[in-house]
Amino acid sequence: MPTVISPTVAPRTGAEPRSPGPVPHPAQGKTTEAGGGHPGGIYSAIISRNFPIIGVKEKTFEQLHKKCLEKKVLYLDPEFPPDETSLFYSQKFPIQFVWKRPPEICENPRFIIGGANRTDICQGDLGDCWFLAAIACLTLNERLLFRVIPHDQSFTENYAGIFHFQFWRYGDWVDVVIDDCLPTYNNQLVFTKSNHRNEFWSALLEKAYAKLHGSYEALKGGNTTEAMEDFTGGVTEFFEIKDAPSDMYKIMRKAIERGSLMGCSIDDGTNMTYGTSPSGLNMGELIARMVRNMDNSLLRDSDLDPRASDDRPSRTIVPVQYETRMACGLVKGHAYSVTGLEEALFKGEKVKLVRLRNPWGQVEWNGSWSDGWKDWSFVDKDEKARLQHQVTEDGEFWMSYDDFVYHFTKLEICNLTADALESDKLQTWTVSVNEGRWVRGCSAGGCRNFPDTFWTNPQYRLKLLEEDDDPDDSEVICSFLVALMQKNRRKDRKLGANLFTIGFAIYESLSPDARE
Repeated sequence: MPTVISPTVAPRTGAEPRSPGPVPHPAQGKTTEAGGGHPGGIYSAIISRNFPIIGVKEKTFEQLHKKCLEKKVLYLDPEFPPDETSLFYSQKFPIQFVWKRPPEICENPRFIIGGANRTDICQGDLGDCWFLAAIACLTLNERLLFRVIPHDQSFTENYAGIFHFQFWRYGDWVDVVIDDCLPTYNNQLVFTKSNHRNEFWSALLEKAYAKLHGSYEALKGGNTTEAMEDFTGGVTEFFEIKDAPSDMYKIMRKAIERGSLMGCSIDDGTNMTYGTSPSGLNMGELIARMVRNMDNSLLRDSDLDPRASDDRPSRTIVPVQYETRMACGLVKGHAYSVTGLEEALFKGEKVKLVRLRNPWGQVEWNGSWSDGWKDWSFVDKDEKARLQHQVTEDGEFWMSYDDFVYHFTKLEICNLTADALESDKLQTWTVSVNEGRWVRGCSAGGCRNFPDTFWTNPQYRLKLLEEDDDPDDSEVICSFLVALMQKNRRKDRKLGANLFTIGFAIYESLSPDARE
């Protein structure tokens, strides 16, 4: 079986290895990949003790829920209060938001309407497209989704203003409890919203994730795989598409078959993470610009009515922010979900297709195989039905694989561990978890530029004993993945912390006979 190296939690570490690969002394093996920082410098130092992810309380969600029902009060979260401290840490926001519970926003609030799906997610005015792209991928696997979003929640039965969500953090599943107060402006949700005005699961999930990291602002900018890991405990791969192997489409197909989650993006040339703002503009200024530019004359009276009813679509505003829209409809510096792969018959030839979704819920690809493509008339009716083709501005679209490779620059795949997989028919992974830390003067050996100390880095030996590819071919191959993870760097942004430059090297160990 394949072997996966996945993350773990260590009691004290600043830059946490999500299991470095086997690293003998450089003279003993052949390097296939390497990375790291200067020995003894800031990149390898332990900078602080890691505190708990969230405040640990004796009372569980069930106990808090029961207590609120008994006292006939709505829950108010003391750890993540509905005020500015939960919104931003780098600046005071120039516009006053009003925190409202869903029953104050509309007459018939629902947690989930007709099942949670990727069209329920529309990005608000926060630079967290990376997070929302991961949610869209998560909705493709119901078992994974409802591990993150427990079933026992409603705005009707036993409603007490309290909800909870579960995230994987460094080897453990953490239950995050929140109240349902959400930031609004003109009675509209400011951040993530559903396509249905009275559906709130996606907005509450975003709030729980913001609490996990300390504030909404902490979610600004990131990589899709970060959220995918937090949703699944999976291990991620990253591909530069221009340097991708020739069988990349096959890799993507196998990922879909394994139930893996996938995201992609187009490099904007700044090397920023998805949703980060250009130099000189902070998130507060960008959101304020969007809010001030809202044409209140276009708001329906019912939009301002706190008891507005019905489940009509919510008003969605494309964020005035960081990404750049191209003439083809794609957006640079923006995270997309990969939601499907198919081969379609067109004019007697098979065409490889990729289905993507923009978390804005609108702004789509306008080239070949897009919703409004003129040549859909040449596609067989049954083929259209199989591809679920429809002309609607929902942010989801098909494009050819050739166009995908031409335009997109990065692909991220989150491979699920055995306990996260939906079906025994899917290929499973064997998971090995290793704890580690870099300690200055002891195990912080730096990168290969420092041969005198490089060998002192943490080392892990891995044996691959079983073939996992086609047993009938001439190759004997066993696959494995290695990944690293740093702890709490997003949550500690308000303290000035950023991600360290870390990495690992993989060597082939010489056999005992070869050493003699």
